[in-house]
Amino acid sequence: MYQQILVALENSPTDEAILTHIRQLVKLTKAKLVLIHVADGFVARNQDRFNLEDSEEIRLDREYLERTKAMLESEGAVVEAVLAQGDPPSQIVACATNAGCDLIAMSTHGHKFFGDLIFGSVATAVRHMTDIPVLLVPGRKKK
Repeated sequence: MYQQILVALENSPTDEAILTHIRQLVKLTKAKLVLIHVADGFVARNQDRFNLEDSEEIRLDREYLERTKAMLESEGAVVEAVLAQGDPPSQIVACATNAGCDLIAMSTHGHKFFGDLIFGSVATAVRHMTDIPVLLVPGRKKK
């Protein structure tokens, strides 16, 4: 079935939905995981161009990825973690392609049409940019 799954994380409570689902999928398939978070703040998008130091956002994102990686490894998964910078959809698709992933998994915010127009949708962009199957799991609704 699946051998290598890219899991896109945004360092928010929305991630728990996809992580819960992926844990079960890994138990069934024994797939390797590639976790990716794309930092897309000003520093992340311009770090190389202006030779900028890591921002607090980048440091926190790196720590989050390492904690998540360690948690999944403690459950028996084989995990690689990637902190990318720039445009999230482009970076997610590039990482999945370069890593030879056969599934991209991510949580969604559950915006409806107007919400997607206002906030955009990384998930929608990823779906249109790749031929790799994309698993979308709705994030938990805020109460």
